Amino acid sequence: MSVYNINSEIGKLKTVLLHEPGEELLNLIPTYLGELLFDDIPWLPLAIKEHQAFAKAFIDNGVKVVYLTDLVTEALDNNPAAKIEFIDEFIKDAPIYSETLGEVVKNYLMNILDTKTLVKKTMSGIKKIDLPETSHLTLTDLVDDNPFVTNPMPNLYFTRDPFVVVNDGIVLNKMYSKTRCRETIYGKYIFKYHPIYKNNKLFYNRDYELSIEGGDILVLSDKTLLIGNSQRTSSLAIEKLAKNLFFNFDTKYDKILILSIPKMRSFMHLDTIFTQVDYDKFTIHNECLKVLEIYEVTKDSNLINKLHVDKLNDSLDKVLEKELNKKVTLIPCGGLDDVASAREQWSDGSNTICIAPGEVIAYERNDITNKILEENKIKVHTIPSSELSRGRGGPRCMCMPLERIDL
Repeated sequence: MSVYNINSEIGKLKTVLLHEPGEELLNLIPTYLGELLFDDIPWLPLAIKEHQAFAKAFIDNGVKVVYLTDLVTEALDNNPAAKIEFIDEFIKDAPIYSETLGEVVKNYLMNILDTKTLVKKTMSGIKKIDLPETSHLTLTDLVDDNPFVTNPMPNLYFTRDPFVVVNDGIVLNKMYSKTRCRETIYGKYIFKYHPIYKNNKLFYNRDYELSIEGGDILVLSDKTLLIGNSQRTSSLAIEKLAKNLFFNFDTKYDKILILSIPKMRSFMHLDTIFTQVDYDKFTIHNECLKVLEIYEVTKDSNLINKLHVDKLNDSLDKVLEKELNKKVTLIPCGGLDDVASAREQWSDGSNTICIAPGEVIAYERNDITNKILEENKIKVHTIPSSELSRGRGGPRCMCMPLERIDL
């Protein structure tokens, strides 16, 4: 029996994957913030305390928490050849083009005998001064003043994006930005080698060319996905995923609803403006309702293994009501005040994670949105977020549900 089971956004959560921020945040420096997709540098000690409060909110509510670093470590230790394979692929993905430098980095990593320490080092970044040979390795070393041989991966605490559980399979994503493409290597080795979590049902693979990210994928039911066509998820990738789900795997999926949202950093994923919080309730950033376009992808009834695409002219609430067969309430992030709405959307007021129907975890800083949620009979567990929010992601971004109880 699969340890994965996600057929909704709101079913009672049983197991969730997290990554506690580590030294990768210490290796953020102003020169490379833009390249690494950060606007600011979180203070690690407080970020860790905030993340531990996040984990505690799950545990206190009966949710099992597993950690990315632990699962990767267990996967590599489970197969004698896995560690070498992982190191070789990590160097390729870094990317390190110089054979000379590649050999030095491989020897450096192979000499880290403790697997968990090895995994953390690949995440935190390798500095030139870490290596035993620190001068004149290549021409690049002489002319490049970047202190890192491999860059840190500071976005890893947003475990939502590299892969997504859909039903009992995995969407192992191709990430939009070069710096985040490397993050999916950890999921690959979990699904390939972990004694409990290995899974060969990959509905999408990190080797595909077209980008799709987890923050854009919402599991509406065991038959319907809702996917954002955003800056980071291409329409062609959505079609590729649809064909795999509809034709290449034995699934019940027969429909994907596409929400086309503005292609800009402030609305980087669908879940930064829209999440489900109950059977019939969703958060929404009202500004996007003005520009939202909705499409429906289904199987073509006339052509074998072909897709049929329709543009839907109904409003979002009407589309959801038709799909769920019930009246739907859209709860505005920050309320109806444009200033409060923009501010709380920026700090991920819409980005809640549902731990049971009508029960969510949210950032405490978004007090206006949280109050409106409570007025709509949603139970809100708040967590501190002064440092975690600097990475531009909320509670849903920071977790990957692995198992929910079916509705």
